[in-house]
Amino acid sequence: MSASQVIFYIIAAIIIGGGILAVTSRKIFRAAVFLLFSLLGIAALYFYLNYEFIAAVQIVVYVGGIVVLIIFSIFLTHASGDEMKKPVLWRSVFAGLAAVFATALTYLYITEHNFVANSAASVSPSVRNIGLQMLSTTEHGYILPFEVVSMLLLAALIGCIVIAIKIKTKE
Repeated sequence: MSASQVIFYIIAAIIIGGGILAVTSRKIFRAAVFLLFSLLGIAALYFYLNYEFIAAVQIVVYVGGIVVLIIFSIFLTHASGDEMKKPVLWRSVFAGLAAVFATALTYLYITEHNFVANSAASVSPSVRNIGLQMLSTTEHGYILPFEVVSMLLLAALIGCIVIAIKIKTKE
């Protein structure tokens, strides 16, 4: 086994382990921290594949934006240190079956797709080319997904504010 494979398996273990612990943790703050590790592992995978721009976007948008807002809203709620209640058995079974089905479907699509590199159609992943494509309004432009990500950040910010609002009760 080469060093490259070892690095890949370590990154994959961080991603999968963080994801499983984020879903199964009973403490909400710990679940958010495990989600943070999983998303950082995905950014490490992008760095490993030499897609520095996408890795930086992963860190800025998800780690720096979404997860920090989630942790901030957890600290502002009353029950930030409490344990979450145990899920109902049928929901856990349904979630497990959905995960197995999604994994099988993904495996089916990957094995049936013929991945052939076409050097004429490939674009170098430089920051300039990515920026030009991202803000382009042509057929292959990504202005719409760029705006969707900004709306996602706005929705996460509004959600955190709504969660953080403390309603005073009359006694």
